Amino acid sequence: MKKIAIVGAGFSGSVIARELAERGYSVDVFDSREHVAGNCYTARDAQSGIMLHVYGPHIFHTSNERVWEYVQRFDRFMPFINRVKAHARGEVFSLPINLMTINQLFNKQFSPAEARAFIAEQGDQSITEPRTFEDQALRFVGRKMYETFFRGYTRKQWGLEPSELPASILKRLPVRFNYNDNYYGSKYQGIPEHGYTYIVERILEHTNIRVHLSTSFSRDQAQEYVHIFYSGPIDAWFNHTEGRLSYRTLDFETVRAEGDYQGNPVINYCDEDVPWTRVAEHKHFTPWEEHDQTVLFREHSRLCGENDTPYYPIRLVHDKARLQRYVELAKAEQGVTFVGRLGTYRYLDMHITIAEALDAAEQFLTAQDAGNQAPTFCIDPLA
Repeated sequence: MKKIAIVGAGFSGSVIARELAERGYSVDVFDSREHVAGNCYTARDAQSGIMLHVYGPHIFHTSNERVWEYVQRFDRFMPFINRVKAHARGEVFSLPINLMTINQLFNKQFSPAEARAFIAEQGDQSITEPRTFEDQALRFVGRKMYETFFRGYTRKQWGLEPSELPASILKRLPVRFNYNDNYYGSKYQGIPEHGYTYIVERILEHTNIRVHLSTSFSRDQAQEYVHIFYSGPIDAWFNHTEGRLSYRTLDFETVRAEGDYQGNPVINYCDEDVPWTRVAEHKHFTPWEEHDQTVLFREHSRLCGENDTPYYPIRLVHDKARLQRYVELAKAEQGVTFVGRLGTYRYLDMHITIAEALDAAEQFLTAQDAGNQAPTFCIDPLA
């Protein structure tokens, strides 16, 4: 049996492992953590029995039929609509910005058409080509909405001025001119009944897969395998020879209480004088369960240090230049494919991660059948 090494037991590595195992490959999965599932790791709280999203909330959503069918092989997905609220200026608003948010903020009773025209008037029409986050917000939603919902939150989340961040970050945030407060526009949305760890454990349940937890993978081991899929930080593979890529990390402040603390799974705190960015109350991620106690995480964002868990790639100009050098080094490697959020230095939702992992496995198998080398990247990290 041909031996494959996979570094990382999150969704990227686990899905690839399962696909190759089912095709007869012998797969070793390595993870330096003591658990599988990466940042999607869920675990029961010993005191309350609540399923905790240990590294922050994860809500599965997708419009990809293949991905939706795939994840349902491993657990039942319970219905769940993510309805986020926001504390700002002493009030609680609905996110993403929708007709209710607009009417509340401006003390109006707009119809959809009236709201659309009003917001267009608020926008700064002199900004014809938004280059920064701040430009994008001022151009399309105007100063009041920008200062209420985005400026303070962005400073806390990224540790940077919105004028230093690219406009592309804000392009992911929708503005709706109806009362739809579903945070996602995907066709399917839900949370696995038994948690994400359970799904990943089941994906890895195959006679051809061996999982090595609390175990780092050394490049010296590469010669033992016909191919390696690496989902760790791309700069770490090269021992940071070109410098470290920048990430934001999160610290979680745990709050315990009785009953229902905030009445919603996620509430953002947009005002800059509140030190946390958002609060997640975990019992609300499993509304089909009942718990007398409650557990909340207050999230604090900061620059990621050498020993911290990386969450969000910053991807400013100097990071992209550094990434370019790592991509050039990677393409000179033999028998390694870089995958996932860390391996390609991109922010990825779970459904994108799974879709790309399925594609990576397919591209590898096609290359093997043709007697060719598998690609170093299945997705261009610089795009």
